[in-house]
Amino acid sequence: MFLPQNELTLFIILGLASFRLTRLIVFDKITEPLRRPFFKEIEEKNEEGEVEIYLMPKEKGLLGWGGQLLSCFWCVGVWVSIFLVFLHVQQWFVGDAVVLILAVAAVGAIIEVIISKIMDN
Repeated sequence: MFLPQNELTLFIILGLASFRLTRLIVFDKITEPLRRPFFKEIEEKNEEGEVEIYLMPKEKGLLGWGGQLLSCFWCVGVWVSIFLVFLHVQQWFVGDAVVLILAVAAVGAIIEVIISKIMDN
């Protein structure tokens, strides 16, 4: 186990890892193929006549439940947090490595958003 023992530092690392993994699951393009079976696409024309595609969770069964879960950032965040805390508590090297990698990626993503906002102004 190589994550810090300081409770506040560990809390921040786990929080950052949870943030990154949740965004990866719910929003990132790379996981879109994994989310697709849980949603149906609805096409509508907007006021300019352009077609917009909306994703709606499927209505019934396990796919419907999965779609409801995946459409809720907060819900996925709870389950991801449980998973990451479990990985850490088990004191597996791989678990801590995954947590640390996700936390570092989260910091990188946050810095990128900040720099992008500064450069756009």
